[in-house]
Amino acid sequence: MNIIKEQYPYRYCESNSKDQGWIEKYNEVTNKYFKMYECDSPLQLMTAMEDYNYTLWLDPEHIPCYRKRRGDRVVSPHKR
Repeated sequence: MNIIKEQYPYRYCESNSKDQGWIEKYNEVTNKYFKMYECDSPLQLMTAMEDYNYTLWLDPEHIPCYRKRRGDRVVSPHKR
């Protein structure tokens, strides 16, 4: 296992043969990393490393992501 990048609480890893990649997340209770998401391709792993919000979007704990683009309120497309 090779650790490519570490950005707390996540770290991005690949196998020694570089054909598999995954994202691990640090668990503060156990003080260990666990495999959070296994990437389908190297391109997906690279995208997750470049776009932190994409990593948050992949997180199964449903952490809010891409908030800056969305704004604080939802506006109805229908006029009153």
